[in-house]
Amino acid sequence: MEPKADIALIGLAVMGQNLILNMNDHGYTVVAYNRTTSKVDEFLNDAAKGRDTIIGAHSIEEMIGLLKRPRKIMLMVKAGKAVDDFIETLLPYLEPGDLIIDGGNSHFPDTIRRTRYLKDKGLLYIGTGVSGGEEGARFGPSIMPGGSPEAWPLVKDIFQAICAKTPAGEPCCDWIGDDGAGHYVKMTHNGIEYGDMQLICEAYQLMKEGLGMSNDEMHQVFAEWNQGELDSYLIEITRDILGYRDEKGEAVVDYILDTAGQKGTGKWTTVSSLDLGIPVTLIGEAVYARCLSALKDERVEAAKLLAGPKAKLEGDKAQWVEDIRQALLASKLVSYAQGFMLMKEAAKEYNWNLSYGNIAMVWRGGCIIRSVFLGQIKEAFDRCPDLKNLLLDEYFNGVVARCQDSWRRVVSQAVINGVPVPAFTTALAFYDGYRSARLPANLLQAQRDYFGAHTYERTDRPRGEFSHTNWTGKGGNVSASTYTV
Repeated sequence: MEPKADIALIGLAVMGQNLILNMNDHGYTVVAYNRTTSKVDEFLNDAAKGRDTIIGAHSIEEMIGLLKRPRKIMLMVKAGKAVDDFIETLLPYLEPGDLIIDGGNSHFPDTIRRTRYLKDKGLLYIGTGVSGGEEGARFGPSIMPGGSPEAWPLVKDIFQAICAKTPAGEPCCDWIGDDGAGHYVKMTHNGIEYGDMQLICEAYQLMKEGLGMSNDEMHQVFAEWNQGELDSYLIEITRDILGYRDEKGEAVVDYILDTAGQKGTGKWTTVSSLDLGIPVTLIGEAVYARCLSALKDERVEAAKLLAGPKAKLEGDKAQWVEDIRQALLASKLVSYAQGFMLMKEAAKEYNWNLSYGNIAMVWRGGCIIRSVFLGQIKEAFDRCPDLKNLLLDEYFNGVVARCQDSWRRVVSQAVINGVPVPAFTTALAFYDGYRSARLPANLLQAQRDYFGAHTYERTDRPRGEFSHTNWTGKGGNVSASTYTV
């Protein structure tokens, strides 16, 4: 058969199928392939029925033969070994200039490795984050491609056609950067998603336990919040969840076991922040909160033995709800500030030229963390592309100043009332630490020098000049070498 397809997609789970249908809606001829070939026929006879420009292939060789040159093949398979296995399977059939695209949630070091490996073979590679779930894949996801720069012109039109659009019509897809940059930005997106979800859950618990609010009352609160500064996909779905009733009229959310799952991207973000020395504390707390939730049996036993106050927030309920809203907004800002700090440091470490305003725009629609908030982040980086921290932007500085009293009331009263709010608390602690011209690390460095002769810098001498004190008179004058892990 004469080559006539624009792109092939391997992996016919729901994300893969929906991306194929999305591409086809926008005029592209797509080859569908799955290792279990019966799924190809099922797809063609069901979701793709009647679409002549979606072509099924029952072998790699057949799939390759249907593609126009340079060939473009997108993998929507499980991250890890499956991606490497498919790359090796494809290699004998490809020629220089062909392109492989990994659209799964791969770990960015794997994407760096694969980009270099295929470059040595004359092939192009893209590792792209795709966010938005099943609905996004079908009608417009956020897409974050990175890899071989020469590959971007080959897929730009396809990706920007199928992606979500901002309210101004801008595509929520742009080239992120070399090798693993796309998957790194997607990883950071998912880490921020962890933080957003934990913050919303803490707001929910404060209203439920501290204020004794019903699901219907909270449903109304989240509906109102979704009309203002907190307008976002996650606030929207929280509204819907709290308002949902089953066929018996019962609130489903009340019957869901309080143990959270995770797939690893939040952990990857936290580990990367430790490797790079960037205090992404809120995402870390969100990951640990999920880990704590998984200790369900232990928590049930501990609840019988460990004493604590009974939660009750005294005072005007409406004022407390507004305080919680402002605490959520300020904490959310800290989380995003930390996420962008992390990406800025990663760009230095891996020699990526990231555009932070464009990243905010890519996240503006289609993805799980989409919100009006991201439009303001883009504007902040448009005003100052070299902005060191979102907290230093005039607009966001004003938001935190306005929310600060409420934020502090919520955190302090949550602690007094025994309601766990780790994400709210760590966000405030980071803010207070970041705004402190002097921290107690001088004492910490003295301790390190005392027991390990690790040396310290002095305020009355130039930076980079290290001193050691023989604190006991017995340790000698030899100091340890200075290094940072």
